[in-house]
Amino acid sequence: MKITVSDRVRFQPDKLAKIALAGTERFQLDLYCVAPGQAQKPHTHTAQDKVYYVLKGAGRFSLAGSEEMLKEGEALVAPAGVEHGLENVGPDPLLILVMVVPPPKH
Repeated sequence: MKITVSDRVRFQPDKLAKIALAGTERFQLDLYCVAPGQAQKPHTHTAQDKVYYVLKGAGRFSLAGSEEMLKEGEALVAPAGVEHGLENVGPDPLLILVMVVPPPKH
């Protein structure tokens, strides 16, 4: 399956946009479109690992109570059971590829 990420970008004025790109019973791939000032509150997944990969922009990511600034081309891995979140603290839009393994059961 080919995915043209740039065709899927969209922002929401009230909260970050989570856009499903692909998935199987073994993984989920999303695009997060985060406008300046938007955030994902710190949270934990008990049974899923999550990888954030910054495509465009920069943001502050939290992992296990510590904070890291990530920019284009950098990634952060949040193992299952470890609290994580993010915030776009800059003036520019933030685009993040997010992989969750295994996908959450909905």
